[in-house]
Amino acid sequence: MSQSRTCYLLICLLLSCAVNQAGAADPPAVEAKNGMVVAAEPLAAEAGVEMLRRGGNAIDAAVATGFCLAVTYPVAGNLGGGGFLVATLPTDAGAQTIALDFRETAPAAAHARLYIDAVAAGKTNASTLGHLAAGVPGSVAGLLYALEKWGTLERRTVLEPAIRLAREGFLLPRRTHQFLASASIASAMSQFSATRAVFYPNGSAPAEGSVFKQPDLAETLTRIANDGRAGFYQGKTAELLEKEMKRGGGIMTRADLANYRPIERKPIEFSFRDYRIVSMPPPSSGGVCLQQMLGMLSTFPLEEFGHNSSASIHVIAESMRRSFADRNRFLGDPDFHELPLTRLTSPSHIQAQSKTIKPNAASSSKEVLSGASAREKEQTTHYSVVDRNGGAVSVTTTLNGAFGSKAVVAGAGFLLNNEMDDFATEPGKPNLYGLVQGEVNAVGPGRRPLSSMTPTIVLDSGGRVRHVLGTPGGPTIITNVLQVLLNLVVYRLAPQAAVNAPKFHHQCLPDRLDLEPGLPKDVWSALERRGHNLKERSAIGDFQLISREPTTGTLYGASDPRGGGAARGH
Repeated sequence: MSQSRTCYLLICLLLSCAVNQAGAADPPAVEAKNGMVVAAEPLAAEAGVEMLRRGGNAIDAAVATGFCLAVTYPVAGNLGGGGFLVATLPTDAGAQTIALDFRETAPAAAHARLYIDAVAAGKTNASTLGHLAAGVPGSVAGLLYALEKWGTLERRTVLEPAIRLAREGFLLPRRTHQFLASASIASAMSQFSATRAVFYPNGSAPAEGSVFKQPDLAETLTRIANDGRAGFYQGKTAELLEKEMKRGGGIMTRADLANYRPIERKPIEFSFRDYRIVSMPPPSSGGVCLQQMLGMLSTFPLEEFGHNSSASIHVIAESMRRSFADRNRFLGDPDFHELPLTRLTSPSHIQAQSKTIKPNAASSSKEVLSGASAREKEQTTHYSVVDRNGGAVSVTTTLNGAFGSKAVVAGAGFLLNNEMDDFATEPGKPNLYGLVQGEVNAVGPGRRPLSSMTPTIVLDSGGRVRHVLGTPGGPTIITNVLQVLLNLVVYRLAPQAAVNAPKFHHQCLPDRLDLEPGLPKDVWSALERRGHNLKERSAIGDFQLISREPTTGTLYGASDPRGGGAARGH
């Protein structure tokens, strides 16, 4: 079994321990009047709420949360990764919707045969482990861009909680200890001396509950607080990163860092029932797939079928299958390819796809497959924010795999991503999860790899925030966001119940319907009779949801029991 596959299975095992079984009581969501932050790690959520208490807006809180996650949730929070931000902010002219792309980019020296040549040279895991796996980080640039353009608080104020936690330390939670102590992760991370110095200072993972300090990371964060973008993409941090690349055989340079820019993009916006959905466009596939799947499902009586009934699961899974087939062939970096978004999201195309769904029989993926698909690891993280003025931010960010490339930048204290593995490192070859990748997502200098991250906001007919949604989970991000949205809008579940409900997933290839534990046996039997190839799997995602009650304005924060996150309000 591959090392990355072992890491993935461990992550699923750790997250699955808290999944509610069918019939279990849902804990109440956290209630608040003035603002809410829901994140995968409680200290990061507290940092966000601290900004709201200081009079900051949702952007200020989101940026503080993001920088804190780089300290307190190193398995996925990051300075050395990237992500997407979707927001709606009140203005004098009405709500402004925002989509900010701070996805990592391929270094200038990258080329289509980079990993094919690496494999030929005997480096079979070069796209997942070590320095060659790293794309140019976007998280710092993206968070600072958002803060400078839409935030209200000073940069030093917003970064202060992260700096304090890195310098003074925090009590290491059980989940992070378990990640670090696992044999597969420890073996991979211990290959790098700088990583050992941070995460295995005495030859083993820090004990649960011990004070975990990161002085080098504190200094890096201080340079960012003092100098802004230049404190990371130039100067000492850039010098340290380039030295680390040379030491480990990577190809990223200071010029790559200096040239990196986040990009404002036009959000994917569409109507579903009485709501307006705002989600992320390419290079995320999430918004397009969400629009397609909801469009297909609008023709079926889902309420009549019932929540998580075999009839509902069947048609929802068939919509997933068809949308992933389109994603496979047509989506990639919009700055390097002309993507057929108008056709893919047109009512005629969506209706035609819907008509091919048979109510009592599963399709074959070979029948609907349009091409190839992009890979993505499942260890991302997500956080949701709402402020007292109705501003909302949904952010999904990632290192890609657990602890990214496993390589820490010596002297700077942060992990590098392994995001290059999200490209078609070898077009046409199935990846770890059976997804097959195409030329539209090939490696190339400056390109951004296709992603499944789906930060999403739901607005009511008056433009007011109703729900802020998102989760980690690789390809399951898209299908998980779909299901929680349906749970809220169609099946009218309470926020925490909508998050906790058992999930399922279909990604076209492999031609298989994955089910979480908790669904009744008769549902399994009915799906098998329809011709679905079923497999039970462990936890899907680590959802972070905020819902707003329209009459009273009360905010409800629901953090997924599959993880160890928290909702914090004021």
